Amino acid sequence: MDLVFRDADVVDGSGGPSYRADVVVADGRITSIVKEAAAAGCQRPRAQRELDAEGLVLAPGFIDMHAHSDLALLRDPEHIAKAAQGVTLEVIGQDGLSYAPVDDRTLEGVRRAITGWNGYGEDIDFTWRSVGEYLDRLDHGFDGEGIALNAAYLVPQGTVRMLAVGWEDREATPEELDRMRESVAAGLRAGAVGMSSGLTYTPGMYAKDAELTELCRVVAEYGGYYCPHHRSYGAGALQAYAEMVALTREAGCALHLAHATMNFGVNKGRAPELLTLLDDALASGADITLDTYPYTPGCTTLVAMLPSWASEGGPEAILARLEDDDTAERVRHHMEVVGADGCHGVPIEWDTIEISGVTGPALSSYVGRTIARSAEALGEEPWVTARRLLVEDRLGSTILQHVGHEENVRTIMRHRVHTGGSDGILRGDKPHPRAYGTFPHYLGRYVRELGVLSLEECVAHLTSRPAARLRLADRGLVREGYRADLVLFDPATVAAGSTYEAPRTLPTGIPYVLVDGRFVIEDGRRTDVLAGRAIRRTAAR
Repeated sequence: MDLVFRDADVVDGSGGPSYRADVVVADGRITSIVKEAAAAGCQRPRAQRELDAEGLVLAPGFIDMHAHSDLALLRDPEHIAKAAQGVTLEVIGQDGLSYAPVDDRTLEGVRRAITGWNGYGEDIDFTWRSVGEYLDRLDHGFDGEGIALNAAYLVPQGTVRMLAVGWEDREATPEELDRMRESVAAGLRAGAVGMSSGLTYTPGMYAKDAELTELCRVVAEYGGYYCPHHRSYGAGALQAYAEMVALTREAGCALHLAHATMNFGVNKGRAPELLTLLDDALASGADITLDTYPYTPGCTTLVAMLPSWASEGGPEAILARLEDDDTAERVRHHMEVVGADGCHGVPIEWDTIEISGVTGPALSSYVGRTIARSAEALGEEPWVTARRLLVEDRLGSTILQHVGHEENVRTIMRHRVHTGGSDGILRGDKPHPRAYGTFPHYLGRYVRELGVLSLEECVAHLTSRPAARLRLADRGLVREGYRADLVLFDPATVAAGSTYEAPRTLPTGIPYVLVDGRFVIEDGRRTDVLAGRAIRRTAAR
C-alpha cells in the first residue's frame, strides 16, 4: 500500500451523502475504502504514507469540460492554473479550432487564427499533423515523462473544414465532404472523444446544417459526442440551441452544449426558456449535457466580433479589409448598426468590450480598459480605436465581453445535465479569472456562500457527470478500483483567489491533488510530477 487518507470526509461524486472513511491508494488506483473506520474499531489500513484528512473533503479530481490548454500542456510542465484548482483532466480541441488534423499548408492559418487563445506557438515544435500524432505528443510530454494533467481531445470541425475547403464561405462539394468525414473518422479512431465546432468562428461557421449533420453521423458511429459553440448566444440564442438539438437528433449523435449561456440584454432572465427546451428534448430521448463557467463575462478574441463576410479568406484577407477605408466602414456599420454574426447578432456595445491581452508589448496600455474608455482617452470614435488595435496587433488581441446575467448563470448551473467548464484562456496580460478560478469558485461562492448547490451535488457536476459524458469507466467517482485522480480540499476555506484585477492569483483551500495516484499538488505546492497522459476514447465502432 502506498498511501492512506485517514478520516476523510468522502464526497464520492455520485451526488449521494458524504461519509467518513479511510481511503487507500496503491499503484495509481483506489484499492480500499473503509467507512467509519475509527468508529467501527476495526483494524485500520496501513500504508507507506498516512495522511491525516480530518476536516477535509476527499473527492474525485475535477474534469474541465471546456479548456483551451492545447499548447499550454506542451509549454508549461507546471500548469499551475489548472493543477491548483484540483483539475485532473481537461477536454481540449474546443470551439472548432485546434492544431490537429493539419497539413503544412493549414497549420500556419490555425496558428494565426487562434493566437489570442494560445499564443502563436513559436516556442512549440509542431512535429505532429494528425490527431493520433498530437495525442502521442501529449503522452510523451516533457522529456518523455508526460504532462501535468490528463487531456481528452475533440476533433475541431473548423480545422477539418480548413483542410478540405479552405477559408471560403461556400458549401462543400461531395468530394470535400467525403474528405471531412474521413478526417473526423480518423481522429476518432485515434482516440478523440468527439467533435467540436465554433459556429461564430471562421471557417467552421460557413458549414450549413446538412454538412454538420453528416459529420455528426460519423461522430455517432464511433460513440463520440458533438460539442458546438453554436451560432448565437445573443439574438436568436434559443433558435441556435434548438438548431443543435434538432441536428444531433437527426444524426443520432450525443450533444454537449459548450459554455451554455444566455447573454446580452435580449436574454436577461430567459434561462428557464432554454432549460424547458432541453427538458423537452431529454424527455423525448435526446442525449444532452452542457457545461458552464460561474462568471458573467465571456472571453474571446477581438477579431471574433467581426461579421463573417469580413473574415472570409483567413487572417491576411481580414487585415486587408481592415486596411481599406471603404471596406472598414462597411465592417463598422455592420457591427454597430446591423449586429454582426460574430457578435451574436447584437449591435456591439464598445463599453462592454474590455481588452484582456495583446501580443504586441507596445499596445499594453489598452489592457484592462474597454474600447469605449480607450477611445474617449484618445478623443476618437470607438471603431477607430478597435480597428487600429486589430491591425497593429495582427488580430491577436483578446477581450472580456461583459454581457452576461447572474440569474441566468445560477439557473443553468442547477440543471441535472450541467457540468463545469472553465473556457479558460491562459494567455494575455489580464486573462479572465475563470482560467485560474472556476472550480474553487463553484465550491466557495456557489456552494458555501450562496447555497445554490449542495456540496455533494456540485462535486457530482464537476466529476461523475463529465466522466459519464466522456465514457470513462474508471474515473469520476471515489470507488474501489477507480483511478486515483483525487482532490483533497477544505470546504470551509476553498475559494478562488483570481479576480478581474489579479486574475492569476491561485485558489485557497486545496492542499492536495493527485493524478494517477501521484501528488501534483502537495501541501499546497506544485510538485515536479508529470502523471498526465492523453485519455483516448475506447468505445468500439
